[in-house]
Amino acid sequence: MNRVLRIATRKSVLAMWQARHVKSLLERAWADIDVELVPIVTEGDRILDQPLATIGGKGLFLKELESALLGDDADLAVHSMKDVPATGTDGLTLDVVLPRANPFDALVCNGVDSLADLPSGSRVGTSSLRRQCQLLADRPDLRVADLRGNVDTRLRKLDEGQYDAIILACAGLERLGLGNRITEQLKPPTWLPASTQGIICLQSRSDDNAVFSRIGVLNDESAHIQARAERTVAYRLGGSCQLPLAVYAQLQEELTIEAMVGMPDGSFVVRARQSGSSYLPEALGEKVADKLLQDGAGKIINSLK
Repeated sequence: MNRVLRIATRKSVLAMWQARHVKSLLERAWADIDVELVPIVTEGDRILDQPLATIGGKGLFLKELESALLGDDADLAVHSMKDVPATGTDGLTLDVVLPRANPFDALVCNGVDSLADLPSGSRVGTSSLRRQCQLLADRPDLRVADLRGNVDTRLRKLDEGQYDAIILACAGLERLGLGNRITEQLKPPTWLPASTQGIICLQSRSDDNAVFSRIGVLNDESAHIQARAERTVAYRLGGSCQLPLAVYAQLQEELTIEAMVGMPDGSFVVRARQSGSSYLPEALGEKVADKLLQDGAGKIINSLK
């Protein structure tokens, strides 16, 4: 009899795509396993009428999935890693990540070709304080409005005219075959993504060596180094949905980390950039975080508590 692996996943279209993708990879790697999906509705999926930053942040999308793991109702969970708090959860590990997809943010709008072309006063939808901060730092003449719901819901609200533009992750749009909706990719150095944006991670119980031996073959070392570096910056700064924090690590001959912390209204932004050995991603992440704190990030963090 084949070993059955149970994947806990949110029920959103994008989350189900990610879980099915992992299922396919695992069944291709191991002929002697069957993979079942365990769809779960999370608190973050249920509360759609309030901004994430005011109801507890992206961790609301994980709690029920992690409970399923800890209660042995699932063997692993599949997440967009940017939704996973940098502090981690006791008894669970995040040591397997897939190759990184497009890490950048996407401006999606109808009728104009770029962020620079949006008319003054345009209403832009996003639920992210990081995106809001960078948007208003670049275009303080725009209006930001909260935007919740799955990808299809957000696009529908744009097409109905509730917003003049919205900001989403390129990776999510491209995974769902909606890359044609991207008006402009928002890229460094002006615009930085969320920590680990574009990375799918596999979460399992720390003591379940049997499961880890199966899922470990999927780990992508380059994406893992980037994730370790970016999550170190977020952890050092206490990163959460309440803090406008952007981090992006590029791995070429060296590892280079760029990061930004700012006020939600974009009035004050602190940036840092450091390069170093890819063998010590956490050490480099700490240097970047320390530079941000030295240049004023601590004042921003304290003001938002």
